[in-house]
Amino acid sequence: MRNDVRWRRLEAGLSQGELAEELAVSRQTINSIETGRYIPSLPLALALARFFHAKVEEIFHEDD
Repeated sequence: MRNDVRWRRLEAGLSQGELAEELAVSRQTINSIETGRYIPSLPLALALARFFHAKVEEIFHEDD
């Protein structure tokens, strides 16, 4: 599974720590999501989508 969290975070001008704080998770969680070592829970995936004003499917999708 591929995700666009890192790209969207950088576009928003946020550090991993800043995004983590906004979502009430650890910086390590954001890092793990961005590197594909962790697939977020549905509530966290929805929170990311809401934060970035996107659909979950736009952020998380199958590898091409």
